[in-house]
Amino acid sequence: MNDPTFANTFADQENQLKPAQPCVMVIFGATGDLTARKLMPALYNLAIQGLLPKDFACVAFARRDKKQEEFRQELYEDIKKYSRTQPVDDKKWKPFSEKIFYHQGNFDNHDDYERLKKFLATLDKQCNTKGNRVFYLATQPSFFPVIVEQLHKHKLVYNEKVEHERWSRVVIEKPFGHDLNSALSLQKHVKQFLEENQIYRIDHYLGKETVQNLLVFRFANSIFEPLWNNRYIDNIQITMGESIGIGTRGRFWEEAGILRDIVQNHLMQLMSLVSMEPPVSMGANAIRDEKVKVLQAIRPIDINNVDDYAVLGQYGPGYINGEEVKGYREEDNVDPHSVQGTFVALELFIDNWRWSGVPFYLRAGKRMAKRVTEIAITFNQVPGVLFKGKVDKKGQTLLVIRIQPDEGISLRINCKVPGLSALSIQPVKMDFRYGTSFGETPPDAYERLICDSMVGDGTLFARGDEVLTSWKLYTPLLEAWQNRPRTGFPNYSAGRWGPENANRITEKTGRSWRLV
Repeated sequence: MNDPTFANTFADQENQLKPAQPCVMVIFGATGDLTARKLMPALYNLAIQGLLPKDFACVAFARRDKKQEEFRQELYEDIKKYSRTQPVDDKKWKPFSEKIFYHQGNFDNHDDYERLKKFLATLDKQCNTKGNRVFYLATQPSFFPVIVEQLHKHKLVYNEKVEHERWSRVVIEKPFGHDLNSALSLQKHVKQFLEENQIYRIDHYLGKETVQNLLVFRFANSIFEPLWNNRYIDNIQITMGESIGIGTRGRFWEEAGILRDIVQNHLMQLMSLVSMEPPVSMGANAIRDEKVKVLQAIRPIDINNVDDYAVLGQYGPGYINGEEVKGYREEDNVDPHSVQGTFVALELFIDNWRWSGVPFYLRAGKRMAKRVTEIAITFNQVPGVLFKGKVDKKGQTLLVIRIQPDEGISLRINCKVPGLSALSIQPVKMDFRYGTSFGETPPDAYERLICDSMVGDGTLFARGDEVLTSWKLYTPLLEAWQNRPRTGFPNYSAGRWGPENANRITEKTGRSWRLV
């Protein structure tokens, strides 16, 4: 458990990642896409690195009728396809697979939970898991309240103030609500049965290596922190572009859209980490306290002039990597007249001492020119006294933190072009990449987050007040878009960087979107 790759960046800096205690992980919705692509490959990779507890078992709870060996064989094929470590080590797969058990049941059926309770008691004896539980809700959000209530009714989750010898935790996938009222309702329902420290609201972006490195980069390097304010920074742009479309998620996307699916969670987490004040410690609550302060300081979006601060888009047919692709309205399970958004651009301001006047530009979209997630920090232009006409806005110092793909950090600075001719200045780039610098592929985000859920470290999970504060910001915008007719969709071709009118958000102050 002392592998430095998994050293807990956000834990007490004197300690390495705490060893996970014996436990059973129960995955609800275990035959779904998330389990196949992310959860089981993550568990397998943790197992082959020796990062799972020695006394461990995984119960796959799902509605389909499957035989045990049939399910294990399906998992083997999934891990061959999706695991970051290849090929599958059959010698390590066998003991790992023997700890996976399939349990058929319905999420709202009393008898199925009673059978689960008896089976978990059997596993405690068989695998020495000591009654410790992680329940992972990899289901549709509508099942979250049902499952949590059933777990409580059947005493599968327990109050740790009373139970000192064992623990239980519930991991909830996003989205946590679809607006402020639904999030409040879900929060109220879940808190009837669970304490806040038992709830792990997962946002897989927080498990990415570069995101974890944000605080280290800011607060462990004296060269950057003194400049991290409105005196030296001109603007910050956070981009999450995906070249893929919505795929098979048509029904979900018609209900959710881009703001709910990506901005309210992923981008707000990135924005809060890049702009928060130094925490008093590296403990979970100290860090999350500072993130909440940032979210509370964001200026409400002016709904009366919403087009000046927010632009919504939808992709039409176009080309990705030279291949023709269809538009959003032609995707499966999508209304052919849909006005749902697949792109959004925003201008936000944090009204506090550090960031007053600095615009934060956020954009996210499907079927963009390429897949990229990054934070781009543009520093103020130098006074034009010495090098008039030789340094323009394209030559402003730029720090880019790349989250995907090719995780790393680059810094663009101005340098003199070699030669004896008249002085010429040109931007150059210093580049750091995780893969080349450390000689290994960073762990998948789910590996880190699953590990933390078993350890009991909630730092990289969203706290309830974080979620509610973010919804409080965006619910009025969602309502404004809902209540006004949206015309002109689709308004950008697949393979572009969004609609043309997104440029007005930056151009009104003489700025522009970064060309990624």
